Amino acid sequence: MSDIEIRDDRAAGRLEALGDGADGEVVGHIEYFVLESPRRALVPVHTIVEPAHEGKGIAGSLARELYAIAEREGVVVAPLCPYVVKWAERHPDVAPAADPELLRAAKEWLVAHPGRF
Repeated sequence: MSDIEIRDDRAAGRLEALGDGADGEVVGHIEYFVLESPRRALVPVHTIVEPAHEGKGIAGSLARELYAIAEREGVVVAPLCPYVVKWAERHPDVAPAADPELLRAAKEWLVAHPGRF
């Protein structure tokens, strides 16, 4: 995998992977939101990697960093993104199973905010 930098743009709800070129182009990202109730959680909704950068481990690096951020902040991840759900199943050592109550609350949040994603 190429060297990439990952940055958290919390205001935009995006965890971005920047390519190693001089322009620092965004080569992939996870769109997410922060659920506040019934308890605080990071909720990834979509993982997107630019076609020219697929197969380089970028999506996995993004998922791993999302879980690392959650751990540093003392919160959990409630994944709705199919890629992150599958990634978490393959990496239970760093991605604990999500609480079903949080997943329900996250889905309800999406329904209540139809234009967000």
